[in-house]
Amino acid sequence: MATMESLIGLVNRIQRACTVLGDYGGEGMSLWEALPSVAVVGGQSSGKSSVLESVVGRDFLPRGSGIVTRRPLVLQLHKTERGQSEYAEFLHAPKRRLADFAAVRKEIQDETDRITGKSKQISNIPIHLSIYSPNVVNLTLVDLPGLTKVAVEGQPETIVEDIENMVRSYVEKPNCIILAISPANQDIATSDAIKLAREVDPTGERTFGVLTKLDLMDKGTNALDVLEGRAYRLQHPWVGIVNRSQADINKNVDMIVARRKEREYFETSPEYGHLSNKMGSEYLAKLLSKHLETVIRQRIPSIIALINKTIDELNAELDRIGRPIAVDSGAQLYTILELCRAFDRIFKEHLDGGRPGGDRIYGVFDHQLPAALKKLPFDRHLSLKNVQKIVSEADGYQPHLIAPEQGYRRLIDGSISYFKGPAEASVDAVHFVLKELVRKSIAETEELQRFPTLQSDIAAAATEALERFRDESRKTILRLVDMESSYLTVEFFRKLHLEPEKISNPAGPNADRYSDNHFRRIGSNVNAYINMVCDTLKNSIPKAVVYCQVREAKRSLLNHFYTQVGRREKERLGAMLDEDPALMERRTAIAKRLELYKSARDEIDSVAWK
Repeated sequence: MATMESLIGLVNRIQRACTVLGDYGGEGMSLWEALPSVAVVGGQSSGKSSVLESVVGRDFLPRGSGIVTRRPLVLQLHKTERGQSEYAEFLHAPKRRLADFAAVRKEIQDETDRITGKSKQISNIPIHLSIYSPNVVNLTLVDLPGLTKVAVEGQPETIVEDIENMVRSYVEKPNCIILAISPANQDIATSDAIKLAREVDPTGERTFGVLTKLDLMDKGTNALDVLEGRAYRLQHPWVGIVNRSQADINKNVDMIVARRKEREYFETSPEYGHLSNKMGSEYLAKLLSKHLETVIRQRIPSIIALINKTIDELNAELDRIGRPIAVDSGAQLYTILELCRAFDRIFKEHLDGGRPGGDRIYGVFDHQLPAALKKLPFDRHLSLKNVQKIVSEADGYQPHLIAPEQGYRRLIDGSISYFKGPAEASVDAVHFVLKELVRKSIAETEELQRFPTLQSDIAAAATEALERFRDESRKTILRLVDMESSYLTVEFFRKLHLEPEKISNPAGPNADRYSDNHFRRIGSNVNAYINMVCDTLKNSIPKAVVYCQVREAKRSLLNHFYTQVGRREKERLGAMLDEDPALMERRTAIAKRLELYKSARDEIDSVAWK
C-alpha cells in the first residue's frame, strides 16, 4: 500500500492543480471539494492562529485584535526531505519563493487588503499558500475567519451572519474534517466552534476538538473533564494545546523552542502528565495527517467515481463544441482523412525505426521479460518442504506406488501459473510504449497542431484501439501459458523415468520413496521441465504480443475511427476542423481540466494501491 505521506502529498498536488485551473467550486461537487481537507474553526481569540503556527512550526500569520483572518487561507503543507530549506509559495505569485516568514505574514496581509481594503470587511475569496518544510506533515488546512457574536465599529451589521455562513459553507461539506478550536478558560458549553460542529456533524465523526490556553486557566482548575471526554464526547480524542504566551511572541521565541516548552508543560503537569503522549501541536498534526490518510483511502472509490463522471461530462462537452465551416462535407472528410494519414505515417515511422521509440518494444522482450522470468519464485515453490507438502497432499490417504504423478502435475501447474505475471506485464509494457508513441506522433504531426479537437479524437480513437489490441494480446498470451498446463510434454518425463534404472540400486527402487533425496529429485525434475517451458514462452510471448498489438497497430490503428468519421454529419466534421477564438479558449480550458482529472485518476490508482 502507499505510504501516508505519498497519498496525502498526492492529494495536495491535485488540489493545487485544481486551484490553478479554478476547479474548486461552482455547481455540484468539484474534485477539490471531493478531496478531504481540514477546516480550522473557532471563535475570535480562541487561539486558532497559534494552533496553525504550532502545527507549521513557523510564525507567519497576521496578528491583532478583532477579525484578523478576513479571507479563508488554504494552507497546504508539503513535507520535504530533512536538510532541505523551508520556503513558502503563494498561488497568486507562483514563481516567488519566500524563505522569510515575516514576508509571508506581510503578503497575507497585503493580499487580504487587496480584496477587502484596509477595512474590517470579509471576503470568501481564498488565499492559497503552500509551505514546504521537513518539519511539517503533509496536510491541507483551511483557516477560516473567527466566529463572532457582535459587529464592531466599521463592520456591517450582517458580519456575524456573514462569517458563520462562510464557515458553514466549508464545514458542511461531507469531505471536510472539522478542527474545532475552543479556549480552555471558557465554558465548553458556550464554544462557538463546538456549537457549529454539532449542527453540521451531529455524529461527531468529522470533528476533532482542540482545547487551547490550558496554561491560562484559573488556579486550582483543570480541563480534564473535556480532554477525557466527560464534558463533551467526540468520536475522536480531544487534544490539548499550549500556545506561546504573549511574552514569548513579543520576544520572537522560535516555534521549535515553543514546541519543546509545550512538551515539557504536559510531561511535568500533575493534571495532564498521564495524557502527555496525546497532547500538543506535534501530536495534533500527526493525528490529523493519519486520519486524513484514512479518510482519503475510504473516499477513493467515490473520488474515482466523481473523476470518471466528470471525465465523461468533459468529453461530452468537447464533442459538442465547434461550428460548421463554409465548405462541403466531402472536402471536410478528405481533409480529416489526410490529417489522420499524416499521423499514421509518423506513428509507423516510430515503430519501424525511422523515428526513435519503437526500439523500446524490443527492450521489453530483450530485457524486461527475461529479467521478470528470472525473478519468479521457483526456488520457494520447489523447495524441499513445499515439494514434500504438495506431493503428500496430492497422494491423499493412499501414497503413490511408483511415481507421484498427481504431485508432479500440481507442482508443474503451480509453477506454470507464475508465468502469467511476466506475460501480462509484457503486454502492458508494450501497450504503454504504443500509447506513448501515439502521443509523440500526434505532437510531431505538424498539420494537426491547428486542430486540437481532431488531435483529441485521434488520441481517443487510437487509445481505444490499442486497448482492444491489448485485451486480445492478453487473452492470447494467457492461452499460451494455459496450453503449457493443459498438455505436458510426456517424452520429457519418460526420459527422466528411465534414467534411475541405469544406476545400480541394490536396496530396490522404492527404498527412498519418502526420503529427502526422493523429494529433491522430484523438485529437480519439475525445475528442469519448467526451465524448458520458460525457454518456450520466452520465445512465444514476444511473437504473440507483436502479432496481436504491434502488427495490428500498424495495420488498423484508426480503422474504426475512419468508419465513424465517414458517418458523421457536416456540422460534426466542421467542429473537428475549425473554431472561433472563444471556442478555442473554452476547449483549452476543458482540455486542461480533462487532463487534470485523467492525471488525477491515474496517479490515485498508482499511488493508492501500491
